[in-house]
Amino acid sequence: MAVDHYENFPVASVLLPRRLRRPVTDIYRYARAADDIADEGDASDEQRLASLAAFRAELHRIGAEPGSVPAAAPELAPIFAPLARTIARHQLPITPFFDLLSAFEQDVTVKRYDDYATLLDYCSRSANPVGQLMLHLYDAATPQNLEQSAAICTGLQLVNFWQDVRLDWRKQRVYLPAADLRRHGVSEEDLAACRLTPAWRALMAFQVDRTRALLHSGAPLARRLPGRIGLELRMVVQGGLRILERIERNGYDVFMNRPELGPKDWAVMLWRCIGPSRDALRPSTSGERR
Repeated sequence: MAVDHYENFPVASVLLPRRLRRPVTDIYRYARAADDIADEGDASDEQRLASLAAFRAELHRIGAEPGSVPAAAPELAPIFAPLARTIARHQLPITPFFDLLSAFEQDVTVKRYDDYATLLDYCSRSANPVGQLMLHLYDAATPQNLEQSAAICTGLQLVNFWQDVRLDWRKQRVYLPAADLRRHGVSEEDLAACRLTPAWRALMAFQVDRTRALLHSGAPLARRLPGRIGLELRMVVQGGLRILERIERNGYDVFMNRPELGPKDWAVMLWRCIGPSRDALRPSTSGERR
């Protein structure tokens, strides 16, 4: 298994309380469908944006009639009718849904990122709304929790970028900030040729270290949330950390060795979550081998 942001939804997880499985599924269905519009198939950019505009119209319809289930366009009713009920029943803010949509629209029109700040801005809309919505469902949307959730969600999104460098290149996208490429002496021609140069390894080591630090900055949230919810989040964080370890162990070759998690990795992750160590989300080092 790889780390993919929308696959980190705890849909149908045995760790998820039964009362939350339906709303989480409704949110996931919306995010997955919109993401697929932006990424999958052979539609033109204009067609993708038109389809996403229809999603935006449905969100406005829900927002205009809070607490109700407004009629959706027939082809979109399987997504938006249950989503409207979930938003109303759990009093979820609608802004995160608009934020997600703006990120999917950006995926269609923006293929490069000048610097880390612009990439973080994208993540604040493509990833962080997921954590916001989960915390609202858990009745745990405090300022501290939201801040640490944002660190985890952004970190997971970055992990996905680093493991998918080659796949994104095929979609004509580069999420590595242009400023970082220049600073490390890596060109887009190097990406196209899959060159594992010392400069590339230094660039990826920098990204891995920065992303790991981000995940660890949000980790206290996973330890603070109680019961199965906390364990779910600890496993998700450990999944991101484990992928970063895989990238390191492969010598930063994400071109021919896209890191994925197997049964051994899941066993290690579970041990780190429930083992005897008091700090189950302890930082790992590049030299650690388990």
